[in-house]
Amino acid sequence: MLQPEASNSAHPEYTQGDEEQARWLAMYEQMLKIRVFEEHVNELYRTARMPGLAHLYSGEEAIAVGVCQALRRDDYITSTHRGHGHCLAKGARVDRMFAELLGKEAGYCRGKGGSMHIADQDTGNLGANAIVGGSAGIATGAAMSSKMRGSDRVAACFFGDGALGQGLLYEVMNMASLWKLPVVYVCENNQYNEYTHNAETTAGEMAHRARAFGLLTEEIDGQDVRVVYAAAHRVVERARQGEGPAFLLCDTYRYFGHHVGDIQRSYYRAKEEEEHWIQHRDPLKLLAEWLSTEGFAGHETFTQIEQRVRTEVAEGERFALSAPFPQPGEVEQDVYA
Repeated sequence: MLQPEASNSAHPEYTQGDEEQARWLAMYEQMLKIRVFEEHVNELYRTARMPGLAHLYSGEEAIAVGVCQALRRDDYITSTHRGHGHCLAKGARVDRMFAELLGKEAGYCRGKGGSMHIADQDTGNLGANAIVGGSAGIATGAAMSSKMRGSDRVAACFFGDGALGQGLLYEVMNMASLWKLPVVYVCENNQYNEYTHNAETTAGEMAHRARAFGLLTEEIDGQDVRVVYAAAHRVVERARQGEGPAFLLCDTYRYFGHHVGDIQRSYYRAKEEEEHWIQHRDPLKLLAEWLSTEGFAGHETFTQIEQRVRTEVAEGERFALSAPFPQPGEVEQDVYA
């Protein structure tokens, strides 16, 4: 049975209390949902129950959640090959997400998109993209459409630091700046272009590349969801008021390899480096510590959230595993040259 519609708004159980407390508890739960979802995806791959590969978002959850919480449900996002977190943060359901990864009919793209091509029009998700930087033009086009139609919808474009080597990104940032389009470019700088540190591939300061086109640019701590949300809220509302595009450079780290099969990583990054980010810069730990210090949550609250999340994810996986595959006759449907 499909689960009820998800939303990127605060969890209903929190809305009766303090608004600030509700916001941060909802963000914690959303980040935990992404983390647990990715754990299950990794296990599906390891047990040979999932076709193909997946690129896990674990460690970067604060960016997707912080940005998407600053957006309305009808605002747009475009995603990347590492896109599960973006999809879930914008309101996708875990059961249909799992179904898509497993090639099942109940998936968001009827099982034809797989891990790297999930789209969900109902939540404004225009789709993930396996091409590095490939969705930048789509997000900018959506922002242009919004402005031409007199709408106040904003587009957020997620991409990794590797996309800074793609010419398309600079073409559309130039257009967006000239025409003051309502788009926010969100660079998730997780330090590595696949298996190469970006110090070996990206010359100069990353932020300077966007500033060269006159974009409002901020470099922020992508591990602190409170920092991400505050910055995203500022630039999203600025774009909504017609003041033009912005560029957020979010420093972060992926806990796993480039994809689920990238297990032996010692040849390109140190185990000590991974452990440092996991132990000292984990977005869930940082928010949990702050919530505890502020008296917003204690052990019982965190336990209840974890139980609720793990139950939802486990039920979603069971649904997808038992769901039917598309009929063979559908193979040529929804296929365009």
